[in-house]
Amino acid sequence: MKQQERREQSYEALLNAAQKLFVSQGFRQTTVDQIATSAKLTKGAVYFHFRSKPDILLKLLERTERVVVDPMIEVIHSSGPTAKEKLVAVIHNQALLGETQRFEILLLILTSLGSRHRSGSVQKKVDEIYDRMYGEIEKIIAFGQRNKEFRKDIPAHEATAIFMASHDGTFLEWHRRKSKLNGQQLVRALREITLSGILAR
Repeated sequence: MKQQERREQSYEALLNAAQKLFVSQGFRQTTVDQIATSAKLTKGAVYFHFRSKPDILLKLLERTERVVVDPMIEVIHSSGPTAKEKLVAVIHNQALLGETQRFEILLLILTSLGSRHRSGSVQKKVDEIYDRMYGEIEKIIAFGQRNKEFRKDIPAHEATAIFMASHDGTFLEWHRRKSKLNGQQLVRALREITLSGILAR
């Protein structure tokens, strides 16, 4: 194996180890030594690839944006043509990501909760990611209101906030009680509750 390939493998191993630790025990509680041990590498290897623990978190958030947010936006733009179809496509896409990219989504949600009232590159990246997600969902809801699919008595901005709260809360509940909740049924419930609350009567 070439040296560059070994470095790339070490980089990914450290990211994956850090991600699982940040989700399972929290960013503040996780040490660089724990990340190195979990990845079966040395502490020196961590600092070869990353400047600091926050730098690891920032790189993880950048990866989350690529594997979670970018595909969600692609799904929105390729689905339709109705607002209802686009919103349902988002829900189903996020459910799929919950199975394949669960730690990425959970890391984003947990970081958003833990990084409030803090400044810096991590908070900036969290805000950028959520701004993108909020922006796309608000476009769908506003589109649905204009073509009379969705109710108009709730402003699109507030309806978007409720949708995102349900989105994040569902993932957290799924994470907390994974052994007691069926993922498909949970997604069906989210879809039905969301649509019953937003469709025009």
